Amino acid sequence: MAASEHGTGGGHERDRLTAPEGLAALSLDALASVAYGPEAIVMVLAVAGSVGLGYTVPVTAAIVVLLTALTFSYRQVIAAFPNGGGAYAVAGRHLGRGAGLVAAASLIIDYVLNVAVSVSAGVAALTSAYPELYGDRVLWCVLVLALITAVNLYGAAESARLMMVPTGVFIAAVFTVIAAGLLRSQPVAQPTHPSAGAVQGVGLLLLLHAFASGCSALTGVEAIANAVPTFRSPRVRRAQRTEVALGGLLGAMLLGLSFLISRFHVAPDPAKTVLAQLTEASIGHSVGFYVVQFATMVLLALAANTSFGGLPVLASLLARDNCLPHVFWLRADRQVYRYGVVVLAVVALVLLVAVEGDTQALVPVFAIGVFIGFTLSQAGMVRHWWLDGGPGWRWRAALNGLGAVLTAAALVIELTAKFRERGWLVLVAVTVLVALFVSVRRAYGRIGAALHLGELPGRPRRCRTLVVVPVGAVNVLTREALGAALSLGDEVRAVTVVHTEGPDARAEELCEAWSAWGPEVPLSVVRTPSRSLTRPLVDYLRAVGAEGRYERLVVVIPEMHLPRPWLRLLQNQRGAVLDRAIRRHTGAVICRLRFRLELPA
Repeated sequence: MAASEHGTGGGHERDRLTAPEGLAALSLDALASVAYGPEAIVMVLAVAGSVGLGYTVPVTAAIVVLLTALTFSYRQVIAAFPNGGGAYAVAGRHLGRGAGLVAAASLIIDYVLNVAVSVSAGVAALTSAYPELYGDRVLWCVLVLALITAVNLYGAAESARLMMVPTGVFIAAVFTVIAAGLLRSQPVAQPTHPSAGAVQGVGLLLLLHAFASGCSALTGVEAIANAVPTFRSPRVRRAQRTEVALGGLLGAMLLGLSFLISRFHVAPDPAKTVLAQLTEASIGHSVGFYVVQFATMVLLALAANTSFGGLPVLASLLARDNCLPHVFWLRADRQVYRYGVVVLAVVALVLLVAVEGDTQALVPVFAIGVFIGFTLSQAGMVRHWWLDGGPGWRWRAALNGLGAVLTAAALVIELTAKFRERGWLVLVAVTVLVALFVSVRRAYGRIGAALHLGELPGRPRRCRTLVVVPVGAVNVLTREALGAALSLGDEVRAVTVVHTEGPDARAEELCEAWSAWGPEVPLSVVRTPSRSLTRPLVDYLRAVGAEGRYERLVVVIPEMHLPRPWLRLLQNQRGAVLDRAIRRHTGAVICRLRFRLELPA
């Protein structure tokens, strides 16, 4: 019941991603998170003063351990599920369809939020540098979103190539900051230090809260496993290399920045980000400082591209499984799932306008959804190894089990800490999306049952058919409609509606022209006292059907297809009105024939 718009043969390989292009197209969300992940840790630990900040490295190390587990887990997911889908595919196969739909819903929510948060954060960085643009921040959000959407509609490979330069600049800039900071015994510029009056107690709950907050840096790790079909052949190997490269780069940057935070005793500053403070401390307020800030701003804005690479593929898999409309399964030129791209952009646009481009209004609900997917994926992979076995399956299952426990703990802490900050909206949204998936699947099930899919139908046979053509004048359109009708059925009738309230000169002219024309098709005149067109025609069709002489009634509705869109606004849309009325009140088969009309110059 669905088909792709174009083939997916070797000729389309150039429209797919290489490993470096995949890193640029699908990893920006995770890589850009180093701009706010370490800061999220510091924000929590700073309440315990310098003692609390001393735990920055251990907390970050725990997050990197989880990142390592996730990286190798998703590497296995890529091999086990080369058609993509990530957590949705794993949970659906090994934990049941319901778990798979929950994973898909959570990932979709995270993808949408990632677009809104990334775009608004990038624009916030811009307005921080140029405060006079703050009043137009919503407009700038819309412009950035429109640009990213247009690039992704053009093609996945093309968008990846455009992202490679800013991605490379950002990675080089961050590692430069880390290297310069580690080589210095004293900071070039003193960062903000912890308050002397801060509470000097560090408890387990505080560390867990810091861990959960810092785990926001892990959003986007799953995107590569969700989008394996977008890679060039060999897809699995390229996707696995990209996943490992992402894990290694992200882990190194997180650990490096956490060492600098601990070394320079950096505390949160409302006027300056932690990354900006570290940059000043490492390389000073020089040209390099502005390069890092500008690269961060650009990458935060472009991090939305991760969602445009992952969500359309996930939506196509849901459509393949009859859980979303089949249009999401269609691919245009350059292997673009354009319906998924457009819907993602529209929903993100609504969010950005609703919160007026305020990043902080979206942050409380960000990253909750992805940890639902993480947990289900890890648990599903444990069952995968248990069932499939293979060499070394025990340590692989243990690794995934550890990941499931850690991500589940982070999820519980995230929900507990953010429930009152609209975190409950994520649970509501997941429930609504799962209900939508189930409803769509049931609808396709009913359609499939009506079509007897999977069964051999009876042999085709001719049936007694009457074709009815509503007419209002004798012209070329009437001629073409009658010609089509004569090829469709055993008997053809033209029908016109005449109003009996006073003389109807137009009807009399039609009957005279019909007689003079002599098309060898009888004209039935339906007289009615009302000025309605649809009701008399519906009554006529019902009466003919009640006679029992015909097994099928077909109504041919002729329409003009004018060459210019503005000319189509001049049409009376009578065909659509007839279509709706006949379809609603009769069982007739409707054929709306649009004949192209060439206008003289």
